Amino acid sequence: MTDVLVSERGLTSACAPLEPCSEENGTDENAPAKRASNTGAKLWGRVRSKLLRQKLDPQTVQSKNWQMDVIEMNGIKVEFSMKFTGRDLTLKRTPSKKQSGVFGVKISVVTKRECSKVPLVIRQCIEEVERRGIEEVGIYRISGVATDIQTLKAAFNTNTTKDFPVILSDMDINAIAGTLKLYFRELPEALLTDRLYLAFLDGIALPDPAAKESCMMHLLCSLPDPNLSTFLLLLEHLRRVAEKESINKMSLLNLATIFGPTLLRPSEETTKGHITLVSDIWSHDVMAQVQVLLFYLQHPSVSFSELKRDSLYFSTDV
Repeated sequence: MTDVLVSERGLTSACAPLEPCSEENGTDENAPAKRASNTGAKLWGRVRSKLLRQKLDPQTVQSKNWQMDVIEMNGIKVEFSMKFTGRDLTLKRTPSKKQSGVFGVKISVVTKRECSKVPLVIRQCIEEVERRGIEEVGIYRISGVATDIQTLKAAFNTNTTKDFPVILSDMDINAIAGTLKLYFRELPEALLTDRLYLAFLDGIALPDPAAKESCMMHLLCSLPDPNLSTFLLLLEHLRRVAEKESINKMSLLNLATIFGPTLLRPSEETTKGHITLVSDIWSHDVMAQVQVLLFYLQHPSVSFSELKRDSLYFSTDV
């Protein structure tokens, strides 16, 4: 299977200012007004339909070259290019060569440098989503514009300004949500760690509820402190998002499906010497990854201090 990479040229800027348009076919003045249709939304729909048709075309999938296309509507022309890249490339965790940034850098390194429990990029993105995007339909499911996400990534990496709230307030909320997902996806090691990956999969598969509960909480206590603090913050955030499910259409299962593989997918080599191929994950493992995150999302909230206190009753061996 493949993923679609789309390079958009001003699609959002072209669609955003468009006023709703209505039909002008000499309708009766006294007739009930028809609901205005949004040109921007329709244009987005045409682009997505075009991409879907291309994605299902075997010849397009096999091509390694960028393919150009144009869609025009109501005087607005959108030019875009796309190509298909296999999951073995798009899902590969690659450590950043510049350890001075935050993306692609170990979370322990970032928190130590920032003197914080949770990286700033995570806290800022979560705060902004909760401020103005928690009721956004499809939040975390709908992709943001790639150029906006890269702009935010560069800002956090260079850390040239502390005025991130101002920068974030000017960005589309889906780009901010996408930046958060990108951060977790580009971690050189999964947030729930390579070392514990197989144990998480074994734990979630236990048939006895009591044994599963004990094992999964033990594993949670075994995470490094920065990973645990970050994971607990993210869990609380995703629960708050799911509380607005009737508005944003994002259930706990939807969120677990989006974030599960990102938080658990290991690097190609684990510290135990096991080789985990990316192509193997997208079958049995991906369902287990979703179930692991769903378990914690559905579990009653626990604090960092409670987990550390309870960890005294567990063996440190996994």
